[in-house]
Amino acid sequence: MTERRYFVRAEDVPGYSPANHTGTVNRRLIGPETVGAETMEVLLGSIEPGQGAAPHAHPGMEQACYILSGRARAEVGGQSREIGPGEMCFFPAGEEHIFTVVGPEPVKLLVIYSPPYGEDPAKVIRHLAGLQA
Repeated sequence: MTERRYFVRAEDVPGYSPANHTGTVNRRLIGPETVGAETMEVLLGSIEPGQGAAPHAHPGMEQACYILSGRARAEVGGQSREIGPGEMCFFPAGEEHIFTVVGPEPVKLLVIYSPPYGEDPAKVIRHLAGLQA
């Protein structure tokens, strides 16, 4: 029987480049495959200057981002705001949003999804050339 894990170090989790993002490396710290989480997921992300997430939405899934370092512009629900360390943004389920690094340094952030996203293509709607897919 395998002992259940409750503690995770970022350097022990492989990074990946998420779909619909540029200049981004994420590490899934808390999720089904790391600690057995069933109703939430926490990622540690790093996004290069001028890069980020193109317009998209997650039906049936809420998302929150907590900025650890750097500055970014978050856009959601007709609102746009530059945010930095110690600030958060919230993207409601199904609401199209955009996230772009605006400062000269990379953004480091925690991203929380509920329920877990797991980079499942069925859990995202992308905005393409003015048409929602």
